[in-house]
Amino acid sequence: MTRTYTLKKRAEKLAETRQRIVEAAVELHGTVGPAATTLSQIAERAGVQRHTLYAHFPDERSLHMACSGLFFGERSPLPDPETWRTIPDQRDRLRTALGEMYAWYERNAPLVACVLRDMEHHALTREIAQLRMGPVMATMGEVLGEGLRPEQLAQLRLALSFHTWRSLVRESGLEPDAAVQAMVRAVLG
Repeated sequence: MTRTYTLKKRAEKLAETRQRIVEAAVELHGTVGPAATTLSQIAERAGVQRHTLYAHFPDERSLHMACSGLFFGERSPLPDPETWRTIPDQRDRLRTALGEMYAWYERNAPLVACVLRDMEHHALTREIAQLRMGPVMATMGEVLGEGLRPEQLAQLRLALSFHTWRSLVRESGLEPDAAVQAMVRAVLG
């Protein structure tokens, strides 16, 4: 009885330590960015020694996978484009989609900005971001792009971009609904 109890407590403690490490990585990735975050910084933020970090994550990729899994899988998943398929009117579908995407960008702006910046020069960040975001963004393009001409598809990609949202809302001061309406008009006329 004591052995089972001890093993269960040990497993819980290991899981808590692992969670602290992943949480620390998410926090640092959202402030300094994945490329500039060191394993030493993560260990310090999590309150563990580096050897403890390596016991849970033998390499940087495994840590990035856990970090992105927590963020995109549990904490803040991207909007599900499959739900938009049920909206028959193309304008309403696009308005709904952009509203959800822009709200997601608003909630996650610091981390998304760091990841997108680091993707340009950090291969691991690019790989993980494409793995986590690529399929969803491709489905968004498929669901929203049905029947659009090539120039409209280019405008759709622009409308779905974090940088467009940031430019319209954060830099130009548009309310989110006004930004959505502007991009719906840009894409669909």
